Amino acid sequence: MHDLKRCSRTRILSILLLFFLAPCIPAQAFNPTSGKTVDALSPDLRNKIDRIAVQVLEATGVPSASVAVVQHGKLVYTHAYGFGRLESGSTPAIPATTEMRYSVGSISKQFAAAAILILQEQGKLSLDDPVGKYIPGLTRGREVTIRQVLSHTSGYEDYWPEDYVMTPMLKSTTPQQILDTWAKKPLDFDPGTDWQYSNTNYVIAGRIVEIVSGEPLLQFLNDHIFRPLGMSSVWDSDRSPIGPPAADAYYRHALGPLRPAPAEGCGWMFAAGELAMTAHDLALWDESLLAESILKPESYKEMFTEVKLRNGKGTEYGLGVFIRSRDGHRSVEHSGEVSGFVSDNEVLIDDGAAVAVLANQDAVSAASTIARLAAPLVAGYRPSAPEQQALDIYCGLEQGRIDRSLLAPNLSEYFTPEAIADFQSSLVPLGEPLSLRQTAEERRGGMTFRTFDVIYPGRRLRLTTYTYPDGKLEQYLVEPAD
Repeated sequence: MHDLKRCSRTRILSILLLFFLAPCIPAQAFNPTSGKTVDALSPDLRNKIDRIAVQVLEATGVPSASVAVVQHGKLVYTHAYGFGRLESGSTPAIPATTEMRYSVGSISKQFAAAAILILQEQGKLSLDDPVGKYIPGLTRGREVTIRQVLSHTSGYEDYWPEDYVMTPMLKSTTPQQILDTWAKKPLDFDPGTDWQYSNTNYVIAGRIVEIVSGEPLLQFLNDHIFRPLGMSSVWDSDRSPIGPPAADAYYRHALGPLRPAPAEGCGWMFAAGELAMTAHDLALWDESLLAESILKPESYKEMFTEVKLRNGKGTEYGLGVFIRSRDGHRSVEHSGEVSGFVSDNEVLIDDGAAVAVLANQDAVSAASTIARLAAPLVAGYRPSAPEQQALDIYCGLEQGRIDRSLLAPNLSEYFTPEAIADFQSSLVPLGEPLSLRQTAEERRGGMTFRTFDVIYPGRRLRLTTYTYPDGKLEQYLVEPAD
């Protein structure tokens, strides 16, 4: 069992007195409804999601993943895969369960952004206030706005861009010490002229919440978000080890064995990545984003609107969330990482769907891979005509056959018995692909050229086609993409 490092009581009391932070959270009763198993999916969709999760874990070697699915605006599925704790000496392995908490890392930022928006609704601040109005001494604090801090357009240098825990981070710190070290340096760029992800921004945002509200950030979030939504598993992992039941944290050196991950010292994750919870409870938050039930409509509009730079260029980031398009549908999403954990939360606003994935190994893409493969399935996205045709041919070749009525003469001659046999023998061992998605399209030689990604756990193939105006294929080639 991984023995996480605890803050000293003396250090916590000093933080309390100087920075208005609450003491370390004591062990608390776990509400079983915050991690209960939910299963209202169709068997076919459930099997597809299970297959994605299991195969991604197998391919990456990540110990476990906890998944929650929202469909038609309601939480419909929770499931855990793998092991929340690995065998160690005489300590047996423990299977992952939906009741286990995981750190969600930078997904915490959207909660801090929501807290700022609530304070704006209360008339206590404005997104366009300068940060220096609340925190004196910051570089160009009279120019940088709260909106720029929340959207990563401020120019403040990131205090933790690394994907590992540096030695100084094993010791405790405070938000003020972080700001004194990183938010008083020269800016990386003029405010509003560029976008650069920075954890420092959210330390500033978290302190503003505390200063304006007069209470600790986690208390404010609990009163205005977690308790109203029934998110009873939420834990502040910045001030004490994650309370049981919890997944253990792991990392590895290169392709070496999984090892217990070191714990950050207290204070390093404040407002930027401090939360731990079950996937079930993160999905309750996703339900609220889809229903717009916690904030006012104008606040959700602020949160979900891409912030633009001074030159009009888009940033693909709103307030605490990335703003992207998935097959022409709005997606509000964010990943997270702290020592020993990664996470991903995809909320497809236009489709009432969301997928939250939490995993217990850092510096890997397992959570994001599972979420991004599963989300379109949950939303019910159908393949385009070219994608469906490409997939049908692909599946046929796996079975050693091809429909020659789809092929122009040159391509029909290309697919000799030898070619078909090579396709079949090389593709069959890979199994059924998890996804086939078109990634590019252009015109060339009087034909339409298309590129597709064929996704397997831990592997991606590139498929290219040329199609004549009459629909006949002049090319169908598959090659490694990585």
